Amino acid sequence: MKTDLRAAALAVRENAHAPYSGFKVGAALRAASGVVYTGCNVENIAYPEGTCAEAGAIAAMVAAGETVIAQAYVVAGSPLPVTPCGGCRQKLAEFGAGDVQVTMATVEGAEQTMSVADLLPGAFDPSFLGR
Repeated sequence: MKTDLRAAALAVRENAHAPYSGFKVGAALRAASGVVYTGCNVENIAYPEGTCAEAGAIAAMVAAGETVIAQAYVVAGSPLPVTPCGGCRQKLAEFGAGDVQVTMATVEGAEQTMSVADLLPGAFDPSFLGR
């Protein structure tokens, strides 16, 4: 099942807008329904106004009316798999349970898989709001 996520992340990575860093990232999420949503990073000359690939994929999923991530895959052109930034870790935790698997990968095929809880222990959640 991870193969289709890898293919989708690699394909959308090609659409990344990264003229400043040259660091293209693609993300693919499988929603609870089984539908795959993708996103790529979009840089902006006015740093830090760009968006991450994970955020783009989550936005596409939410725009389609879904709110539960079942699995995630992120690929970048780096020598080692790159973990999501802190903001994207929190976004993944917002829509994915702690046991949801996030695979980080390189274009060449190296992979590292971690759970959302391992990526963001002690994630901020609604319980902190006292509601």
